[in-house]
Amino acid sequence: MKYRLLGKTGVKVSQLCFGTMSFGGDADEATSAAMFKRCRDAGINFFDCANVYQRGRAEEILGKLMAGCRNDLVITTKVHGAMSGDLNAKGNTRRNILREVEASLKRLGTDRIDVYFIHQVDPDTPLEETLGALDDLVAQGKVLYPALSNHPAWMIAKALGISALKGWARPEVLQPMYNLVKRQAEVEILPLAQAEQLGVITYSPLGGGLLTGKYGVGRRPEQGRIISNPMYASRYGAEYVYQVADDFAAFAKNRGYHPVSLAVAWVGSHPGVTAPIIGARNLDQLEPSLKSVEIAMTAELRAEVAALSPAPAPATDRSEEQAK
Repeated sequence: MKYRLLGKTGVKVSQLCFGTMSFGGDADEATSAAMFKRCRDAGINFFDCANVYQRGRAEEILGKLMAGCRNDLVITTKVHGAMSGDLNAKGNTRRNILREVEASLKRLGTDRIDVYFIHQVDPDTPLEETLGALDDLVAQGKVLYPALSNHPAWMIAKALGISALKGWARPEVLQPMYNLVKRQAEVEILPLAQAEQLGVITYSPLGGGLLTGKYGVGRRPEQGRIISNPMYASRYGAEYVYQVADDFAAFAKNRGYHPVSLAVAWVGSHPGVTAPIIGARNLDQLEPSLKSVEIAMTAELRAEVAALSPAPAPATDRSEEQAK
C-alpha cells in the first residue's frame, strides 16, 4: 500500500479508501469487522462513511471498530440526507449541519471528524450559510477539513471563492463519481482539483457492479445493484455501457487481470485522484479491489483502458482543440 498527500492538508492517506456503506446493511457487524480488519492489515488508514448509511448504523459500527486505533485513521462522514421525518432534518442549513455533526460524533465515538462532506447540493440553502457553518465547526475543532461531494465544478469554484473572500476554512476534499463509463469528472472537476491542490476520493469505481465482469450485452446476473436498485438501474441504463462492460471484461481477461482490480487501478491512476473508494459486502468481494494496488498502471495501459469507453465532451465547444 502506498500513501498520498490529501490535497495540501499535509495528511497522508492510503491509495485506497474503504467505503462503509454496506456496514449494518449488506454486511452485518461480524462481516463488517472482518472487512475492517482486512483493510487495516492491507495498510488502509482511510475510511469513508455518511450519516445516512443505514440511518446512522454504519457510523455506529465504524465507531466501535476504530475505537482502538482512532488516531491512526483518517475518517470521513457526510451530512445532507434526511435522518428523520422532521421537515428540517435534512439539507445544508446551519441548523441541520450543527445538529447532525453532533449526532455523527456521538455515533462514531470520536471528538472530531477528519473530513466532513456536504453530501449533495441543496438548492434551497445559500453556499454562504453552509460554508459559514462548516467554518464554525473547524474553529470548534469538531471538523478538521470541510469537503464537498456530488457538487459541479462551478459550484466548487464558487465555494473556494467565498471561503477565500470570507477568510473561512475552504473545502479541501472532493468526492465525485468516477469510473470507466462515468467520466464527467475528467472534464472540469479533476482539473480544478489539480489546479487548487484539492484531495479527491472518487466513488463507484466499479459502476455499481457493471465493471465486475458479470454484465454485458444481453448478459445480466440474477441479482445486483443495477438489477434491484432503481437509482443504479437508471444511472447505468444506457445500452452502450453494456458494450463497454463486455469490451472491458474481455480486455482484462486477455491481459490476465481481474476486472475489479483493473477497474479500481484505472480510476486511481488519474493524476487528480487521491484514492478511489472501494466497497464490498463480504471478504470475497473485497479481495480483488485490494489487489488493485499490485497493477502497474502505465500511461499506455491507462490509455488502452480509456479507449474502451467514449471520452466525455470537452468543457467548451472547441472540440477541434482536443486533437492538438
